[in-house]
Amino acid sequence: MTTRLIVWRHGNTDWNAGHRVQGQTDVPLNDLGRRQAAEAAELLLTMRPDAIVASDLQRAADTAAALATRTGLTVSHDERLRERFFGSWQGLTMTEVASQRPLEFARWKAGKDVGGDVEDLDVMGKRVSDALQDAAALVPAGGTVVVATHGAAARQGLAHLLGWSREQNRTLRALQNCHWAELTYDEDRDWQLGAYNVGVFADRPVPPAV
Repeated sequence: MTTRLIVWRHGNTDWNAGHRVQGQTDVPLNDLGRRQAAEAAELLLTMRPDAIVASDLQRAADTAAALATRTGLTVSHDERLRERFFGSWQGLTMTEVASQRPLEFARWKAGKDVGGDVEDLDVMGKRVSDALQDAAALVPAGGTVVVATHGAAARQGLAHLLGWSREQNRTLRALQNCHWAELTYDEDRDWQLGAYNVGVFADRPVPPAV
């Protein structure tokens, strides 16, 4: 039997719209984000989820709640699903980061560890991957679990779960707000990526996954 895991990025926030680094700052959904969550939830409902897990940050938790209200399921929260901790970058626009911290910004653009007080990629990947595996274990074989998380956390957590190198991971563009990746697991084939960046708003620009 195959278990299905849906890794879902939260809806839009004012900081997404302003290209401002959120990291683990607890920024709420804006009106667009709430609308995105509601519309995406209608589509996810057709997958008949058996469990919903979310980051405890408000934007992911409220995105998950939109699906919970339609399924009658209770959302479990896991702080390991939080976004990457961006330290002193948090609250800055990406333009400000590039101007004020050019060496760190260059490392980030190259897919390397930033240094300073920004969380290392491997550390983030492992914590998110561990949370994803624990979420999948909540449902019996053949079940479906939906996990609401964040852009950078989703991409790095998926790469760690799939055993991908950083170079492979950089071939994935960021998940759009309220889009998701679909993975499956069975004992013979382990984890496999079935779909990526699926959702209702495929024609909209992608805010930075930060």
